[in-house]
Amino acid sequence: MAEVWQGLTALGAAGPRVVEVGAVHIVERDDVALASLAVRRGHDLAAAAKAAGVPLPGAGLAAEGVPFGAFWMTPDMWMIEADYGTHGDIVAALKLAFGDAASITEQTDGWVRFDISGPVEPVMARLCNVDFARAAVGFAARTVIEHTGCYVVVRAAGVTVYGPRSSAQSLLHAVEVAARSVG
Repeated sequence: MAEVWQGLTALGAAGPRVVEVGAVHIVERDDVALASLAVRRGHDLAAAAKAAGVPLPGAGLAAEGVPFGAFWMTPDMWMIEADYGTHGDIVAALKLAFGDAASITEQTDGWVRFDISGPVEPVMARLCNVDFARAAVGFAARTVIEHTGCYVVVRAAGVTVYGPRSSAQSLLHAVEVAARSVG
């Protein structure tokens, strides 16, 4: 009989971890497909992006949509998000839309995503140098949390933190400690 393999989350479990520290809720998300999208020299992605429903937000911004969301990474480069259940092969879907005009790289298993809700401003103030009191919904930035390069996205429900999958446990620990420190 063939062996059945069970996928694991970035934290090494069969399902995502949910942590509550007082009013702060930290949720590991393993249901999001990711791909980086970079414009190739001499191409314009605006028409193809609009036709495919892929937002391409400006510098320091994120945009949510259906079926795709995105956040800006560098000039002419974005991280594209989609529901893993419908876009498990996100690269194939994006290749259909952009063809040779963009370089598209699978990123899903390279990152861990934590959605943090509740009183996030004091927690995030202890973790990174982003002024969350002034960051509106749709703000996105690269920052450092516990010596680890991360992306943060401000959403209506709180903050999303993307960090390297190999640092998932350390990143969760840092968020938990910061949440405990604000009571």
